[in-house]
Amino acid sequence: MNQDSVHNERPARRLTSAFVAAGLTMAVAGGFAALTATSSSAATTPGCTAVYSTTWDSGSGFGAQVVITNNGPAWTSWNLTYAYAGNQALQSGWNGTWTQSGKNVSVASLSWNGAVASGGSVTPAANFTYSGTNAAPTSFAVNGVTCSGTVPPTTPSTGPTTTPSTTPTTTPTTTPTTTPTTPSTTPTTTPSSGGGGHVVNPFVGASQYLSPDYTGEVNTQVAADQGANPTLAASEAKMAGYQTAVWMDRIAAITGTGDTVHHGLQWHLDQALAQQKPNTPIVFEVVIYDLPGRDCAALASNGEIPATAAGLTQYESQYIDPIATILANPKYAGIRVVAVIEPDSLPNAVTNQSKPACQTATPFYETGVEYALNKLHAISNVYNYVDIAHSAWLGWSSNMGPAAQEFAKVAKATTAGVASVDGFISDTANYTPTTEPFLPNSTLQVGGNPLDSAKFYQYNPYFDEYSYDQAMYTQLTGQGFSPNIGMLIDTSRNGWGGPSRPTALNSSPTTVDSYVAANKVDQRSFRGDWCNQNGAGIGARPTVQPYGASNHIIAFVWIKPPGESDGDYPSASHSHGDPHCDPAGTNTDGNGGTYSTGSIPGYDVPAGQWFAAEFQQEVTNAYPAM
Repeated sequence: MNQDSVHNERPARRLTSAFVAAGLTMAVAGGFAALTATSSSAATTPGCTAVYSTTWDSGSGFGAQVVITNNGPAWTSWNLTYAYAGNQALQSGWNGTWTQSGKNVSVASLSWNGAVASGGSVTPAANFTYSGTNAAPTSFAVNGVTCSGTVPPTTPSTGPTTTPSTTPTTTPTTTPTTTPTTPSTTPTTTPSSGGGGHVVNPFVGASQYLSPDYTGEVNTQVAADQGANPTLAASEAKMAGYQTAVWMDRIAAITGTGDTVHHGLQWHLDQALAQQKPNTPIVFEVVIYDLPGRDCAALASNGEIPATAAGLTQYESQYIDPIATILANPKYAGIRVVAVIEPDSLPNAVTNQSKPACQTATPFYETGVEYALNKLHAISNVYNYVDIAHSAWLGWSSNMGPAAQEFAKVAKATTAGVASVDGFISDTANYTPTTEPFLPNSTLQVGGNPLDSAKFYQYNPYFDEYSYDQAMYTQLTGQGFSPNIGMLIDTSRNGWGGPSRPTALNSSPTTVDSYVAANKVDQRSFRGDWCNQNGAGIGARPTVQPYGASNHIIAFVWIKPPGESDGDYPSASHSHGDPHCDPAGTNTDGNGGTYSTGSIPGYDVPAGQWFAAEFQQEVTNAYPAM
């Protein structure tokens, strides 16, 4: 899974609509409880709601944003006005034309964000200087109408911090292997060790954090599509009601760098506090993703920290330590922090040692992950889930067993040993289906050959994430991990719905290749394709205990924010990117097979930037349908 990081080309590009706006309520389908985000001191009026927040404050300067929500008829333009009590002086602003006269501030809409539908939001933001006290304004008006609203707690951090995602290819062995059995043991649901109310499944009984950054991206796309395709826009709007992870994909993402679309870790945690319902924990998902020499086998997401001893020190002191310090703040103790630990790191230690870059990076991966587990496990409300790639990478027996040993090796080196790991996550930012409903038996004989001998599977007996995760559970507990470990599956875009999806078993083909092609829901021509896949769709909605309380898979999650690009590709105008993202390029399977990259044709969108066509496709091809 190649995740955007080092390239960091995330200009402020879209307005953001904050979910903390007063009185906003959204019912969420898919197994999680309905979410209601309200501000205790605010009540909506027929006009507007305004939510002011300070995003950073140095003592002499600060950043501020105001989320204004239209509670009445649609606006064709808007003008926000408010006043400061002190000597705050405007320096620069965005998402609107900012002016100041004395203590009075005015923000006028721009040509591209003046139209705001009923219920829609915009977020003008600016930087100011001041001396003395930085008191927040107490009254706001839009188009002359006074808004209701609230002033959330100030947060001395802001900036961009998301990371889209992709997934690296690997070419493990193609030697035929037998199919391991699927385990059926049952994890307990009693609290585990760790103190602070640490539980086995943090998703049970909790609400889910909705990132205002992602909500803003979705709402902007909905507004753009409303006129031309209101049916699609209605489906797209539902996406804002599901939790996505916050990516710490570089050091700067921790505090942010001023991007009004993606904010820093502390800012997000403060928004989670604002969304939290009384006497109910809230789940906050964060991706830890900046190892030295990160993604050694990829090009679209190579990291900013070198795979050296100095790089490891930088990773520990400038990346993990600041994250741990923020998460350990006592005011966040009621938030259940689900930490996804370093996607696509340790699997490289198993399958890509023939690559010099991976061979060099491996000891730093191991020590870095050990350090991250130690620091985060020490915080009782943090839950560590280590990335185990996906079935198309580690499904072969020659990979699965050694991978489980590698995960155990790193975990056992920590202070708490295997207890430092709460569970594992598969399919992070990837496209492998959760289940292949018409291919449940990989050893089924067709034309005298087992199905897993098809070119698409190359003797990998695990066709989907469900069977893979169950088998990995057995391998991992066999290495000493607790029976209570939970397995997560990222279903953010592995649905593969739409007209190409088979709807019934076709048993007529007489060769394994034709049988697999007729019945697999995974529409890729090659399982190693990972970048902006054409035809992909949203998968199962974030769901707690999708197979019941006794199953090892404790939740479906959306770690990859749907609609953000996996990466661009090198071209005559720039050298940045990864050839695997080129729609005209090819991938190879290591056995002489050559396949299309499967990337959406006609686009070259840098990693992490909003990819409108991809989002539209993913919503259109959602399975189950939106």
